[in-house]
Amino acid sequence: MLTTRFTTHDLPKGDQFGSWQDWYRGVFETTTDVTVSGGFEAANSNWIIGGLTISEVASPPLAVTRSQPFVRRNPVDHWVMTLSNQSASEVTTRDRQFRVPAGVPFLLSLGEEMSIRREVGESRMQFLLSRDAFAASEPFLDAAVGNPLGGPRGALLADFMRMVKASLPTLSDEEASRLKGAVQAMLAACLTSSSCAVERAERPIAATLMQRVRRAVARHLYSPSLGMTKLCREAATSRSQLYRLLKDQGGVALYIQRRRLSESFAILCDTSHDFSIGRVAEMLCFADASGFSRAFRREFGVTPKEVRLAALAGLPPSPPPPRDDGGAGQFRDCLRAL
Repeated sequence: MLTTRFTTHDLPKGDQFGSWQDWYRGVFETTTDVTVSGGFEAANSNWIIGGLTISEVASPPLAVTRSQPFVRRNPVDHWVMTLSNQSASEVTTRDRQFRVPAGVPFLLSLGEEMSIRREVGESRMQFLLSRDAFAASEPFLDAAVGNPLGGPRGALLADFMRMVKASLPTLSDEEASRLKGAVQAMLAACLTSSSCAVERAERPIAATLMQRVRRAVARHLYSPSLGMTKLCREAATSRSQLYRLLKDQGGVALYIQRRRLSESFAILCDTSHDFSIGRVAEMLCFADASGFSRAFRREFGVTPKEVRLAALAGLPPSPPPPRDDGGAGQFRDCLRAL
């Protein structure tokens, strides 16, 4: 995997926007409404893996354009799936103008006339797909150009893109080599209605949904209302999907309990507060201190009191809380399956 990074932060303020334009010259014509004499601090990081480039950009308000004369002079014809994090995008392509809200993915083709304008500085992510590497996907990718992907499929694709980006620093070379297949399968599942495409993307979809479940549990770990109903609503998944996701972890209730026990372990190791064991049990929604202590001992082989005393004595915690590595919950698992 080849990585590149360009930033204007260390350049003289008067040179920053010109350098940014030079960086993108040949791909986009770039303009901005901000006063560039005051500086244009921006950064672009790229991860390149065999016909797939994952690009992350943070910049002030900006407009990028590929006019017909520019396209003829600079014949790059990749597809570009874009996800803006904070700012809506004003897009023009195929004689259409439309507004894409933040958090909604949309696909364009660099081989066609297009423009994107954002009035707010922000970060955004792009998956650039070469036509050679993704030739098998050409029919449904070309059909999706210029159509923002809202609704559940768009939300699933957006979460997948974020998960891929977050996983990049830890991927091995072997896992990175499988990334194109995972992206291709997920795009097919989200951009078409084919049941075969959804079946091929089963592992990437499961990994993405599991990431949603983790975030939802973390948000509501201290809430007594956290359970099947809330988790389905927060993770935007069905009861049957949630059951399948957490089957190997013993089910929804046991998964939540183990996350709460791991949190309690961390609290008891933290000597900056003096919460009693009963108070920790109450905070994490256990019915009583004795039930909490029994569950804690079953999970870790030691009692909450022993962990607290070891922390106060300056001893390292033993054993550590178990890692949350369940099933298809890690992005690298969906790569291994391809």
